[in-house]
Amino acid sequence: MTEGIDNLGAQQCSDLPADDLVLDQKDIIHLGQDLNPPWQFNAEENSISYTYSFKNYYQTMAFVNVIAQVAHQQDHHPELTVSYNRCTVSYTTHSVGGLSKKDFICAAKINAAQNL
Repeated sequence: MTEGIDNLGAQQCSDLPADDLVLDQKDIIHLGQDLNPPWQFNAEENSISYTYSFKNYYQTMAFVNVIAQVAHQQDHHPELTVSYNRCTVSYTTHSVGGLSKKDFICAAKINAAQNL
């Protein structure tokens, strides 16, 4: 089931079955290791997150807008915590009660956008 990050970033959440299943621990670890930069896994909240840092508020907000575009295109929306020069992005798939492949697809897309 698991695929490398290059494949994840090229995938679309809309291509997944409507009943996208919750990932098991093995898949979460495997996919998490492929994310660069690596995201933190929170077992208690069944989520992954990463905090991006920026030089100023303008860069932070520009990146938040990129995240909003990814969320809109993928129809999968993260929790965001935004401050002057940081943005923490957290994903979980509420409909499955844990992490799904959608979370890792979006994390890969956001990582790629941050590197532009």
